[in-house]
Amino acid sequence: MEIDLKFLIQNIGYAGIFGIVFAESGLFFGCFLPGDSLLFMAGFLASQGLFSLPILLIGCFLAAVLGDNVGYAFGHKFGRKLFQKEDSFFFRKENLLKTEDFYKKHGAKTIVLARFIPIIRTFAPIVAGLAGMEYKNFLRYNLIGGVLWGVGVTSAGYFLGKAIPGAEHYLLPIVIGIVIVSVIPALIHYIQEKLAVS
Repeated sequence: MEIDLKFLIQNIGYAGIFGIVFAESGLFFGCFLPGDSLLFMAGFLASQGLFSLPILLIGCFLAAVLGDNVGYAFGHKFGRKLFQKEDSFFFRKENLLKTEDFYKKHGAKTIVLARFIPIIRTFAPIVAGLAGMEYKNFLRYNLIGGVLWGVGVTSAGYFLGKAIPGAEHYLLPIVIGIVIVSVIPALIHYIQEKLAVS
């Protein structure tokens, strides 16, 4: 698994890395892309001298923020039309209103935390736009999330590669660990919601 990802990143270069980060941050098809592990592996390869860390950090941050902005704009432009739709088997306006209310209460932390949850990070900005989250607030937390995720995960890969001799032999368990850790915030939130209801 890590060999394939390593091979992929080395061959797609900067443009491919930034393109994947952009797509996963706000385009529907991006939810299937390997965001966390890609950032970590890119940082690790930078520690081996295969990429420039400053270019990676700046590019991943910009791609993440721009991707989220595109997702937000899409949700804001086309999602609002859903409010005019009649209820059907697949659509309930009540659910849309609940989503809008949720983003008014929890939008800030959702935008930041969603960065670390696969699939959710792709749809969070779209739903924020759909739910009418104020753009100024969205942008502020989008920038924070972009730094924590785009810069933070990439830097973690870089510093681990520098700190641990032979770290390349442990990449598979590390990548699996990243995937597991990225799901923990959603799990904690789910348990807290269940406890609050009961």
